[in-house]
Amino acid sequence: MSPTSPANGDDTPGDGRRRELPPEVPVTPGKAGEGAPGAAGPAPLTGRQRLVQGLWPPRLTRAQLIVALLLFVLGLGLAIQVRSTNDSSDALRGARQEDLVRILDELDDRTQRLEDEKRRLEEQRTGLENSSDQAEEARKQTAERERQLGILAGTVAAQGPGITLTIDDKKGTVEAHMLLDAIQELRAAGAEAIQVNDVRVVASTHLSDAAGGGVRVDGQKVAEPYRFKVIGKPQDLEPALNIPGGVVQTLEKEQATVVVARTEKIVVDALRPAKRPDYARSSSQ
Repeated sequence: MSPTSPANGDDTPGDGRRRELPPEVPVTPGKAGEGAPGAAGPAPLTGRQRLVQGLWPPRLTRAQLIVALLLFVLGLGLAIQVRSTNDSSDALRGARQEDLVRILDELDDRTQRLEDEKRRLEEQRTGLENSSDQAEEARKQTAERERQLGILAGTVAAQGPGITLTIDDKKGTVEAHMLLDAIQELRAAGAEAIQVNDVRVVASTHLSDAAGGGVRVDGQKVAEPYRFKVIGKPQDLEPALNIPGGVVQTLEKEQATVVVARTEKIVVDALRPAKRPDYARSSSQ
């Protein structure tokens, strides 16, 4: 049998079997740089470029943002604290030697006062423990304590060593907060009783500027010159007012005349009525 040609024109081998072509491989579009060999494309990224792409834009979680905010606040607080400390150090560094000695003496005096108070309380405790008549001893200490509290509350007069502080304010530049600073400085230095003009100063005393000039102390108007009568240790009270940048220098910058004088006997006789609390009662009742 002679070989015949198929009707569709396909070539077949001489043995009569049909020869099939291999299936076509589908061609899909590739990414940039993945084309056929020899095709032009962008250069591959370097390690640094891949690192930059991995870090930016940042992908932060909520917890990381909170930690970053807390670290920022902590750093800001530390910076403010360091700056405040440096400012204080600069102020002391610029002070004169005698001013530094005075400040050091004042700190030593405050420490000594605290030690004396501690020793006094320990003696009271020992007296109560060792007294043959503890009830009588307790009554004596109670009466003494009542007298001390009366002085602090302004319900009884007091006398003792101390200083007088006179502030002459002809230009009317002294304000209430300046007198309040003077009272707070005196209290910190160990003042036990204070009187401004005819008003007794106690723990609840408040000051405000009066209309038309002057200052109101617990609602009572006091006019210049402001006269402070202060009972306490003069060696502590006077240096506390004269420290660099303290009460005296501040008032003098306002063109006020300030005079501080020590005296062996100060009488504080302005009294305040004893106020009975409306709601508080002793827990022993």
